[in-house]
Amino acid sequence: MAQSGSLPGAASAAPFAALPAALATALTARGYTALTAVQAAVIEPEAEGRDLVVSARTGSGKTVAFGLAMGAQLFGDEQALPRAAAPLGLVVAPTRELALQVSRELTWLFAGTGATVTTCVGGMDPSRERRALYQGAHFVVGTPGRLRDHLERGALDLSALNFVVLDEADEMLDMGFREDLEELLDATPANRRTLLFSATLPKPIVALAKRYQHDALRISTVGDEQGHGDIAYQAVTVSPSDIENAVVNLLRFHEAETAILFCATRDNVRHLHATLVERGFAAVALSGEHSQNERNHALQALRDKRARVCVATDVAARGIDIASLSLVIHVEIPRDAEALQHRSGRTGRAGKKGTAVLIVPYPRRRRVEMMLRGARIDADWIEVPGPEAIRAQDHERLIATLTAPIEPSEAESELAGRLLATMGPEDLALALVRAHASRLPEPEELIDMSARTKPDGQARPVHHREGFDDTVWFRMDIGRRHNADPRWLLPLLCRRGHVTRNEIGAIRIAANETFFQIPRALEAKFRAAVARTAQPGSEDESGITIDLSPETPRDAARENRPRGENRGGHPGNRGNDRGPRPGGGRPPFKGKPKPHRKGPPQA
Repeated sequence: MAQSGSLPGAASAAPFAALPAALATALTARGYTALTAVQAAVIEPEAEGRDLVVSARTGSGKTVAFGLAMGAQLFGDEQALPRAAAPLGLVVAPTRELALQVSRELTWLFAGTGATVTTCVGGMDPSRERRALYQGAHFVVGTPGRLRDHLERGALDLSALNFVVLDEADEMLDMGFREDLEELLDATPANRRTLLFSATLPKPIVALAKRYQHDALRISTVGDEQGHGDIAYQAVTVSPSDIENAVVNLLRFHEAETAILFCATRDNVRHLHATLVERGFAAVALSGEHSQNERNHALQALRDKRARVCVATDVAARGIDIASLSLVIHVEIPRDAEALQHRSGRTGRAGKKGTAVLIVPYPRRRRVEMMLRGARIDADWIEVPGPEAIRAQDHERLIATLTAPIEPSEAESELAGRLLATMGPEDLALALVRAHASRLPEPEELIDMSARTKPDGQARPVHHREGFDDTVWFRMDIGRRHNADPRWLLPLLCRRGHVTRNEIGAIRIAANETFFQIPRALEAKFRAAVARTAQPGSEDESGITIDLSPETPRDAARENRPRGENRGGHPGNRGNDRGPRPGGGRPPFKGKPKPHRKGPPQA
């Protein structure tokens, strides 16, 4: 490995004395004061010239690490590379976002060497990429499918390759890119170095390494980075119907410069994004339904501070690196510990502090605790900040902002003098407080969870009767004549009203209608949800009318009781079960649901 010569400002570059001068200068200019564990490991003498299998967590500086591994060998004492021809290094990444991020990182790292970096990813103009490849590139970064396409079309020449880097190799195999990777690797020279970076090393990764690597050095820094030391993990327990309100209050409490919110599906991203925009947050959305151009615009809005909140699916968990991102909120629980760490790893990068918050519906607390233990993450279980706590934070932030020392311009001083001449100090201060508060979304009131949790925070066993001291009755326009059954009514109400089974009280099924209880604290949210999910006239469950009942089931039964007959009544008039539906009209379903054992009614 070549040693660098003396540098301007050599004192500041001392930590990187073993690196080529151009790389040391780039790191210093970027604000690096020391290498991370994985970055230092790949340039150790024992790693020089060898294939590498590297296990390191997200956010540990892997991109710079393999950039240093390539640069230390390629540049040596040379300050610049010769004119680009066939690529010297190839980096393969699983997603467009990650490939673009890698390309940006290598561009600034190699800026002083004259190296050219070309990116080849799906969703971009392939003809433009081919022109860039024909013109020559020192390094090519791309996704497996697009690189394979360029290779088969003759645009990608791998004959001079010195390095192949497989970034997030485990993810590429999980996504079904094995054949693409094998074709690319088979087309590379036998003497190239293969650097394999993977958060985990399952059997398919081990098999890939054995086939395409020789005398590979295993490097693992996972144990040194457990739980992301720069990330503070928090978990909050909420009622399932309060998840969106919890998101609002967490965003307001932290007031992070940039925050990312993770949802499980595109639909949930779309809904939450619309909700936040409606409430006054500057938010963008990222999911699989957005084009590459839309994704680029969203990320640029975050970097330019035109937006402060990003709502995303897991597609954004890899490849997003925004320096100001200090808050990650898991709106929906990650599928496993690895997904948790990949999501959370968007913050707490390059030595900066970050916060990751899991929003946990109270019935799923035990599962989340097991996930955290498996990931060796020590999370603080806290309450969702309420309006009072948020307003207290607002006051502290405002005081800190206004009391910070400033150097006013002449125009600012003149304006301040005019304001003081017009208003007294107290009135001016009050106006500042109101102006500050007017631009902030209002915090939300949340359901008190104290009755639902034990002193240790565990969820109490909840039964229908518990917590239903103050309830309201709702009505549905289906009953026994439509084969109404609690086995499919309960899931239907949960879907339509965005509540859990435990938040639905007593159910009373009459001949032509069904009554059920909802806690008064959930009344407004339940009504809003059923209105939002209603499609009048539809032949599926969305066509069922659900509204607040002005009467109780007993009152309704009393009114419907046949007049002028004894209590038993005539067999043909028993509860009007066989009579026409009051008011005429068709039933809510086209064809009545037939009796069944399990599942929802069949239309």
